[in-house]
Amino acid sequence: MRGSLVIREALNGLRRNASMIISIVLVTFVSLTFVGAAILMQAQIGTMRDFWTGRAQVQVSMCVDGAREATCDKGAASDKQIEAVKSQLDGDGLKPLIAKYRFETPKQAYENALKLLGEDYKDILSPDQFGASFYINLVDPQNSEVITEAFNGKKGVEGVQDQMKLLQPLFTALTVSTYIAVGIAVLMLIAAVLLIATTIRLSAFARRRELRIMRLVGASNGFIQTPFILEGVLAALIGSVLSGLAIWAGVKFGVNGYLRSRVDFITTWVGMGDVAYVVPVLIGLGVILAAVSAGFAIRRWLRA
Repeated sequence: MRGSLVIREALNGLRRNASMIISIVLVTFVSLTFVGAAILMQAQIGTMRDFWTGRAQVQVSMCVDGAREATCDKGAASDKQIEAVKSQLDGDGLKPLIAKYRFETPKQAYENALKLLGEDYKDILSPDQFGASFYINLVDPQNSEVITEAFNGKKGVEGVQDQMKLLQPLFTALTVSTYIAVGIAVLMLIAAVLLIATTIRLSAFARRRELRIMRLVGASNGFIQTPFILEGVLAALIGSVLSGLAIWAGVKFGVNGYLRSRVDFITTWVGMGDVAYVVPVLIGLGVILAAVSAGFAIRRWLRA
């Protein structure tokens, strides 16, 4: 009987403050959707970074005819210069740092370019325009500077390119986007907390006479404040569930249904397993924030 009375009072409070409750639902929904999106974005960035870190290579490009670098003063790299680079890669100094490496001849580079650009370029390009290259996978990509320092300025080497450095601006831009989403989410969560507290205060003020009577007849603080806390929690729970549905729909239809088939260079995406982790976090966060803010809001009406 006591529990049913508390629930009935909470439902009556929701009915009396319908417009404010709808506002709480909407603000909670939007703020937690931003939170969930930020979590998934960070997970996607981590997945992409791990994927490309394991595949990113350091490319040592040998000289071609017409190269302007000082190390290419004699034109295309000679067989002796190419062999010197290979010997250095196999040497005791660098070998422990290298997981594997691949040598690509000018002819192979030309054929790979045609595969990427199409056969229409067959009469425009020629193997002489391409130089030999070494593609190096490192045991630890953080040691790429060692390879760069070892071959920069070496005779016959036109340049050394670290592919991870080319991808770093992309990761930086994505990380900044995540921080922006988190910032917006925090502001929205603050707005949700303040709105819940205001709603509970208004509800308590409208029922201040009832509260005084309940205290006079000996009702405990817990019995008095529970319906008000339930009002905030139920409203936030609805908003949290809606945000969870939005995150689920975004991953199912946006990521799995659209991006996977159209963005070919990314092969690893966040999936439903990540959603199964994020949604309970969002619901728990919404319920906890609502309970705490409502609890603090009703405290002033419980003073003796």
